[in-house]
Amino acid sequence: MLFFALAYLFTWIFWVPAIFVSEDVGAGLMVIGLIAPAVVSTVFVLVSGSDVLKQDLKNKLIGFYKVKWRNVFWAVIIFAGIVVCSILLSLAFGQSLDQFSFAEDFSFTGVGVGSALITITLASIIEEVGWKGYCEDSIGNYMNWFWESMVFGTLWSFWHFPLIFIKGTYQAGLMVNSLYVVNFFISGIPLGFIITWVYLVSDRSILACMIFHLFVNFMQEKIAMTPETKCVETIVVTVAAAVIVLANKDLFFETRHVGRLLETLSGGQEERS
Repeated sequence: MLFFALAYLFTWIFWVPAIFVSEDVGAGLMVIGLIAPAVVSTVFVLVSGSDVLKQDLKNKLIGFYKVKWRNVFWAVIIFAGIVVCSILLSLAFGQSLDQFSFAEDFSFTGVGVGSALITITLASIIEEVGWKGYCEDSIGNYMNWFWESMVFGTLWSFWHFPLIFIKGTYQAGLMVNSLYVVNFFISGIPLGFIITWVYLVSDRSILACMIFHLFVNFMQEKIAMTPETKCVETIVVTVAAAVIVLANKDLFFETRHVGRLLETLSGGQEERS
């Protein structure tokens, strides 16, 4: 609870002022706010007094050996399949096959293509340091990974809330229709299940989550899906998340780690040593 309170606080104290300034100044404030969860997460670990947590964060950041590349590859393929299915299903609602093309511009207006690309890359990298460095494990220590994914997905999604009021953001562009806004926040919940799956099957590797998150951000920005199709996509993502959960029931519903996650981490480090 303290982590999320501080992560929200030190993000929103920069994002809320960004609502009232120019797009160029707002872009800078957004980047600073974006860094907040990673900073809070790292500070929490460093002041925890736990050598196990500190070593675990180090392993997750630089332990490239932990990445299960085949699983990351399949996660990318699954999300690409989600996009394809969403576009095909959208044809029944009058949408066009032209969506199978790259969008000319990023949704971030006023900051240039280079800055927009940097923004989505930073979001993919920095966010995962915060959410996977401390946050997900701190929730998972109290519940199975199914409910952890539900809690995390909800809180992570709502964390983006001020962005819908900041000029030039993707989220602000959704304000033309309240359905698009609601869909954005709902879509983060099933996506949270998929990201948690990527995290766990890669032995809790932050790098694996960064790669998947970057791919998701790029596809959402550069594939020319309409807002209506992204509403369809939320349904497809939910179905995909349900299939992943059912195919990995022991992973999501086991409780062996609950209340003893630090012991599990300590045991894993002893085995590697």
